[in-house]
Amino acid sequence: MKFLITTLFFILSILGFSQEKKDSIKNNDLKLAALPYYSYGKGLGITSPDSLFQLNIRFRMQNRVTYFDEEDKDNRYEAHIRRLRLRLDGYVGNPKFLYVIQLSFAPGDVGVVEEGSNVNIIRDAAFYYRPNKKWNFVFGQTKLPGNRQRVNSSGALQLTDRTINNARFTIDRDFGVQAYYLNEKKDVFSYNIKTAISTGEGRNWTKTSDDGVALTGKVELFPFGSFKKNGSFFEGDILREETPKLMLSGVYHQNNRAVRTQGQLGNELFAPKTMRSLFVDALLKYNGWSFMSTYMQRDAKDLITYNPNDITDFNYVFAGEGMDYQLSYVFPSNYEIVGRFSTQNVKNEIKALTPDTKQFSLGLTRYLWEHAFKLQAEVTYSQLDYLNNVTKNNWYTRIQLEIGI
Repeated sequence: MKFLITTLFFILSILGFSQEKKDSIKNNDLKLAALPYYSYGKGLGITSPDSLFQLNIRFRMQNRVTYFDEEDKDNRYEAHIRRLRLRLDGYVGNPKFLYVIQLSFAPGDVGVVEEGSNVNIIRDAAFYYRPNKKWNFVFGQTKLPGNRQRVNSSGALQLTDRTINNARFTIDRDFGVQAYYLNEKKDVFSYNIKTAISTGEGRNWTKTSDDGVALTGKVELFPFGSFKKNGSFFEGDILREETPKLMLSGVYHQNNRAVRTQGQLGNELFAPKTMRSLFVDALLKYNGWSFMSTYMQRDAKDLITYNPNDITDFNYVFAGEGMDYQLSYVFPSNYEIVGRFSTQNVKNEIKALTPDTKQFSLGLTRYLWEHAFKLQAEVTYSQLDYLNNVTKNNWYTRIQLEIGI
């Protein structure tokens, strides 16, 4: 915790001694893991007459119908609002001093409300200091600089949800400080460096406190220069890159004395564990084609924790590794076809408790206004392989409408 406080004072001191001119930043779009970012959704903007205050208002919603066919369960369907988000962002006093607030209201976002637990309405509440176009500093609750698909907004996905590996291995929103050095350039080799120091317990966590912190470091490489309109922040080549664009990135994350099964996510453990995660991403876009692949890994010592008052009651760190592969093509008519394949293998220590999984997805998207207004159809097959040689086969089909500003 002393390290966290020291870092915060360091950032504030930089803020105080900056001599950059007020008009040095004219465009307040933030290229940060924190935001559901894509450049074609500006929202509704309000600026005060003296230009000392700016407020942008954005919303988006995802309405879906899903039919499930799963072994050992009755076939069923669900129809609900998967996501409903309200985002406010802008600056106060000076375009260098920015803020982002994002709230969620759908049951799938908020989760089950339990007595004694916080209601998870707040997703992002962060202050940003941007002294120039290369440096960004963040203080508050927001996304960590994790793997590519986690960083992308759920509104910028080609399929209706992220992969099974994102669901299990990803690092999520957390409270802390972040520092980014951005060096993207058009058509020449570029790179970004992103770091974070955070609590490690996830968003809106107040149940317990300890001396553990989470450390995150990320490097992004652009061998052929940056994507059109920050195209690395949304899936599919909807802007049809005229020349091949490639992004390679790597993330290392260590969550010291984590108290949840998936670090920032999951149920509570009976004893804290230090978790280490690794993510490697590749993203290629060219002329309507897009290919994305990710490797994810989480590990810790002694994965299973037991209730000291009842040895039959236990929980475990979800550790293992997974691979995702995603290929798509956007036709000139703005229809897109996308296929995805994921594999997930858990550590031997917990194989008796949870299965290995393979998942295949095929989707069709009609972009009405890029990612901000689209209709998606998807069919997904999952194969669950248990330690006792039992295999279960599950299917779902889904239609989803996304709209936002």
